[in-house]
Amino acid sequence: MDKPVCLIETASDGKLFVQQSALQVLEQIQQPVVVVAVVGLYRTGKSYLMNRLAGKQTGFALGSTIESKTKGIWMWCVPHPTKPGTTLVLLDTEGLGDVDKGDSKHDTRIFSLAVLLSSTLVLNSRGTIDNRAIEELQYVTELTEYIKIKSPDEVVDDAEFVKFFPSFIWAVRDFTLQLNIDGKDATEDEYLEFALKLKLGSSSQVNNYNLPRECIRKYFPSRKCFTFPFPTNPDNVSYLETLDPAEISKRFLEVTNRFCQFIFDQSPVKNLKDGHTVTGRVLGHLAKTYVDTISSGAVPCLENAVIAMAMIENEAAFQEGLAVYQSGMEKLKNSFPLELNEITSEHQCFSLMAIQTFMKRSFRDSDGKHLTSLEETINRQYDQYLWDNEKASEAKCESLISVLSEPMTERINQGFYAKAGGYDLFCQDLEDIVNQYNALASQEVKIAEVLEKFLQQKIAVTTAILQADDKLTENERRICEERERSVLLEQEIRTQEERQRQLEEKMETEQQNNEERVRQVIQRMEEEMSFQQQETKRAMDSKMREQAALIEKGFQEKANKMSCEIEELRRKNKEAEETKSREFAQMIADQEQRNTQNMEVLRQQHREQIEAINRRPRPASRSCTIQ
Repeated sequence: MDKPVCLIETASDGKLFVQQSALQVLEQIQQPVVVVAVVGLYRTGKSYLMNRLAGKQTGFALGSTIESKTKGIWMWCVPHPTKPGTTLVLLDTEGLGDVDKGDSKHDTRIFSLAVLLSSTLVLNSRGTIDNRAIEELQYVTELTEYIKIKSPDEVVDDAEFVKFFPSFIWAVRDFTLQLNIDGKDATEDEYLEFALKLKLGSSSQVNNYNLPRECIRKYFPSRKCFTFPFPTNPDNVSYLETLDPAEISKRFLEVTNRFCQFIFDQSPVKNLKDGHTVTGRVLGHLAKTYVDTISSGAVPCLENAVIAMAMIENEAAFQEGLAVYQSGMEKLKNSFPLELNEITSEHQCFSLMAIQTFMKRSFRDSDGKHLTSLEETINRQYDQYLWDNEKASEAKCESLISVLSEPMTERINQGFYAKAGGYDLFCQDLEDIVNQYNALASQEVKIAEVLEKFLQQKIAVTTAILQADDKLTENERRICEERERSVLLEQEIRTQEERQRQLEEKMETEQQNNEERVRQVIQRMEEEMSFQQQETKRAMDSKMREQAALIEKGFQEKANKMSCEIEELRRKNKEAEETKSREFAQMIADQEQRNTQNMEVLRQQHREQIEAINRRPRPASRSCTIQ
């Protein structure tokens, strides 16, 4: 994108809606996304920082009057400067506190959407982090009213929000104070933590003072602060985007560069719960889901959004996986007919690629519904490709034997074999045809069946020539007739044995595919379990750090209450892990059961073929003429 576009706009009735053109941009982004959103009061210079993150001097609108320039949420997608194969999505939000808006809840909705969509949230403010600056962040205290984890009525521990919420950066603009706490030099991060210190006491005044600070500490355990000095002479601030770097404070540029580098290096890729990586396409779906929910008057529910997203992504993953298989096999089909081992080898390769493609995009397919559907569809299409190859092989074999037997057919029509000794001449010509055919069609899957069909078609001609040969005695004719029947029987057995060999080859391939599919399912499950454990650890570490800070500052009652919360979190996490383990065990069991059923079908076919072969009497001897 060479410039930003509006992602979320406000309609004339005050309702939010997503711009279709922006969704089309996101739909094309298949890469993982790092999403950085900036929020803050209007006219505090948010857009300048976003332009710098985009590597541009201009882009997002910078206002030079008291009127807020950015309306809704604007988006700029650029290649990530330090993470190859990743897209950096910048979201510049409408300035909070704009008196022209009238709707007090509008700001909270914008703030909530920034939290929901981003992996890093930048709060931009001006001056200092004093009590007034923190009190103006009432949006933080209202987050749990505007965002739900599960059902609207279900009470959820604050630690659950930590699993979903972004990392937090406070950018303080036009900062003029000395970074000094109690007479000692302090870092920017220490300054932020000092500003978020709680007061002892339980009065309403103290509670009001502590509430926004507690919310920031609970919901955003990963916090960072940058303090920016004045960028330039006050008369030039309105033209910051057009100023020559020499006219901008070196200290301001240094902090800006440090801020950008931190974002580039530390801002994580956006993930959904359970570790599914968010791509541009998924981000677009999430934005529409959240905005549609808010516009309907409901509260965005993260769990519902993830479930809805799982349905969309799993269906898309099914289609992508199937397309991978079909694309490869359709190219192979252009070379039909082929040997069976060539087709089974390519089928095995493309089916595994299809499963890998599915696994890469799918998530929360805990019942294996979409994976099962993909496997069954691939198996049906594989059978169709085998049939197509057989028909191609049959046509080729029939054409070959027709060409080879054409001279003999002409001789039959001319009555060449209707004479004494004609039977031996016919048998010799037929033997030559069979030998040439077997040599030229040796790699064809239908070689035996077409030959069997050809010999069956020649029974009447063979009998007529045999009866017309006056050179043979009646006894010799009976012996030749018996030998001809033996030849036909032997060819039928060869045909059955060829089918059996092909089925055994298919069984071996299917067994290898089954083992690989189970391996991939287990690998995917282990990855999901690992991510869930990381989420749990992050939430638990956050609680433990907060408890330690409370104890250190003398908030023993709050620390004791947090001990109960930590124990409850441990209990819920243990239950969640056990539930996940049961789901995974069931999914593997279902996969193995499907594999067993598929193999049993093939084994039954194999048994039936062997029985059919065994039921046929073996010929006593081979024909004296046909080899």
